[in-house]
Amino acid sequence: MNPPGPLPDAPGCYIFRDASNTVIYVGKAKNLRKRVDSYFTRRETDGKTAWMVGLISDVDCIVTTNEVEALILENSLIKANQPRFNINLRDAKQYAFIHLTREEYPRICIARRMGDEGAYFGPFTSAAERDQVLSVVKKTFRLRSCRTLRRKGCLRASLGTCSAPCRGSIGKDEYAELVRQASAVLKGRAPELVKSLRSEMEERARACDFERAILLRDQIHALEHLSRRQDVARRKETDEDVINFMVHGGEVCLMLFSVHRGSLVNKKEYIFDEKDDFLEEFLVQYYSENTPPCELILPVPPGKEMEEFLSLRKGGKVTVTVPRTGTKKRLLSLVRKNIEVAHFGDKIKLEELRERLWLEEVPRVIECFDISHLAGTDEVGSMVQFRDGRPDRRHYRRFRIRSVEGIDDPAAIAEVVRRRYSRQVKEGGALPDLIVIDGGITQLRAARSTLDELGLDIPLISLAKGEEHIYTTGSSHPLSVKKHERASLFLQEIRDEAHRFAISYHRLLRSRKLAT
Repeated sequence: MNPPGPLPDAPGCYIFRDASNTVIYVGKAKNLRKRVDSYFTRRETDGKTAWMVGLISDVDCIVTTNEVEALILENSLIKANQPRFNINLRDAKQYAFIHLTREEYPRICIARRMGDEGAYFGPFTSAAERDQVLSVVKKTFRLRSCRTLRRKGCLRASLGTCSAPCRGSIGKDEYAELVRQASAVLKGRAPELVKSLRSEMEERARACDFERAILLRDQIHALEHLSRRQDVARRKETDEDVINFMVHGGEVCLMLFSVHRGSLVNKKEYIFDEKDDFLEEFLVQYYSENTPPCELILPVPPGKEMEEFLSLRKGGKVTVTVPRTGTKKRLLSLVRKNIEVAHFGDKIKLEELRERLWLEEVPRVIECFDISHLAGTDEVGSMVQFRDGRPDRRHYRRFRIRSVEGIDDPAAIAEVVRRRYSRQVKEGGALPDLIVIDGGITQLRAARSTLDELGLDIPLISLAKGEEHIYTTGSSHPLSVKKHERASLFLQEIRDEAHRFAISYHRLLRSRKLAT
């Protein structure tokens, strides 16, 4: 198989399938595009990996909100599909939970599996984080952790870190309130506790009690991490289908996530023409051929008769939910994010780039220039082209700098811009909708002057490393585009590709020189 088309620069899981559409490997990645590309571009791989790559016929991915979700999702997909290469390469272990038991006086403990009654929180991919959270909650709310209630009490009761229901020091109602508060914190709703701990941390720091201040800092971090709930692996005894969609240009892209007992195990995509009541028509067609789940999560309410239809098809109660907040709402957002990445991500980022740069038209073709050298020697330039939001490597160009001696990046930029576009004008070649220069105001002005000499009025910007400031001609101040905005991230992706291409050419020339 050739290297797959561009994947998103986002965390998530990638899925390799063979010619029979069987899942042969599931992996997680901080950056899906870079990780998957590495399988096809590495010069040296072990025999097992090379064998696996030779079997790959299709690459799929599921984007997650963060790396922790990717870990949990990877675990779920491995357990659901049992890929042959994962079985040999890693143990698909189950991550631990924090468990509040269902007893007269509930205890708090660690559980590897969700079997007994009670409330489970997690799972936690980091044992250190889990233990820290457990310690904070246990000490803060003084919940019991012993397996049996000892009438004489235990060491924690003597130290005052347990409310000691074994000694009768606390009533059922009062203890139940502590359990309720601890449960709220474990669900990520802990702003008041965090505020109190932060105040104490600052007070300890002012008193030069740095050891205690550091401990409090770690406790705050542990509680704040609880907000990163694992939406792809939740406590659930029934199955769910999560459906979301996007409509663009008269076309509907719909995605369905299947959640089996709290774990995301599969996704399906459908594209069809938009028309009235398309969602109801899809549900009827799909669940006429597939068994409905116990719960269906949708972004908008369907017709009143839909729930009855699904229940009849299943032979049991089916609940249709349209969540507004909480975990189920986040699951809907995750599905929508995957739709954007798979089908509309390029269109969205191009449209946002047009808006943030105040361009009249969407920049379908973007060309970016970069310069690379080593202390002024072997200076080279690169030009990469992005078409409709993706790299178009057929139109990449490399330049050996001819007219510049020493370190003079603005002059080198002027040379490569002149060579590129004078040739395009002479040969009647197509011109880009936007030109991006790697550098600051001086490089931008050099490129603008060259374009003016050629009589070309092409939108031009420069992107400065570090703060990722975007400069346009006619102003010495950068645009008010933050570096974490989608438009800026897209420009950074283009600039980084130009830099990579320039570096690779520079290294090639140096290696040739050393070989002679």
